[in-house]
Amino acid sequence: MQKFAAWSVHVFTATGLLAAFMGLLAVADGDYRLAMGYILVSLVIDGVDGTFARMARVGEVLPRVSGKTIDYVIDFFSYAILPAYLFYEAIDLAYWPRLLCCFAMLLSAALYYGKEGMVSASGQHFVGFPALWNMVVYVLVFVVPWLPGWAMIGLVLAFALMHFLPVLFAYPSRGGRWWILTLVATVAFIVSAVMNVWYYPEPSPLWRGVCLVASGYYAVLAAVDTYSGDGAQVE
Repeated sequence: MQKFAAWSVHVFTATGLLAAFMGLLAVADGDYRLAMGYILVSLVIDGVDGTFARMARVGEVLPRVSGKTIDYVIDFFSYAILPAYLFYEAIDLAYWPRLLCCFAMLLSAALYYGKEGMVSASGQHFVGFPALWNMVVYVLVFVVPWLPGWAMIGLVLAFALMHFLPVLFAYPSRGGRWWILTLVATVAFIVSAVMNVWYYPEPSPLWRGVCLVASGYYAVLAAVDTYSGDGAQVE
């Protein structure tokens, strides 16, 4: 029974890849709203599977099956490849600048996943911008599609560079500075993502504003944590 529960958790984790694949098909069909919906489903699965894994003690029950490796395979597809493809299809840029942005996403994510010490010693921060290209592309496509091309290119290249800079980004589920505010901002961001996708392509000034305020909060928090050096040593 324990092995069944542990395998069930791994299968549940793997369904995130199925959701991401459905998102890929939706992008190919030009249905960006549906594609983003599948990306959000994959994000939710990735967010809760760790809790289930701890409950089922998968590391003890199935020591020869690496849930972390399964996560990395799924995450790279759903956090890098799929968002890059959505960006390529949905963003109105000339061919070469668009390809440059996609290459920057994919190369930076691939190198970031190979980097040691992605999490600070305190466990409360990612060191460098985590490979959340799904959220970056969501904002560019669904929240600020009116940005000029040079600004979009600049943002993509800046986030790619920040993968490798000693910038501390909050790990929301692990406490840290202003933790309650961070949880509120995280919930607000997720709810606004659902609503912005729901209303797409019609504008929703309220939910776009919520998204931008939550994003701004994370930027301020990263600046404060990095400046103060909290948990700067990596694991």
